[in-house]
Amino acid sequence: MTVNLAIEFIPRRMRELGHNDGYHLRFRHFFLQPAEQRTIIANGQLFLLVEPPDDVRVESDLGLFDLSELGADEYQYEHQGTISITNLSGLPSHARFIQVIPSKH
Repeated sequence: MTVNLAIEFIPRRMRELGHNDGYHLRFRHFFLQPAEQRTIIANGQLFLLVEPPDDVRVESDLGLFDLSELGADEYQYEHQGTISITNLSGLPSHARFIQVIPSKH
């Protein structure tokens, strides 16, 4: 997913979830050391994977994005809940997300 597509997608998705215009966006850029795994707790938030690298696995309550996972039927760009980000490479890598945070009412 490109950044532009994500920016177009977010308002519609947030309306579907009942938030209308009540949300904030943050760009998140994670720098991962070789074989590093990071866990993000994103309950009630959306993380949209943008410009996904070939060597990063993202797994969450909504699904999986891992181009090396040959048995996967579908790759997910939208993640929430407990998100695990893993660098599958022996080299440093990057994972970029747009974080959508619903406003508290």
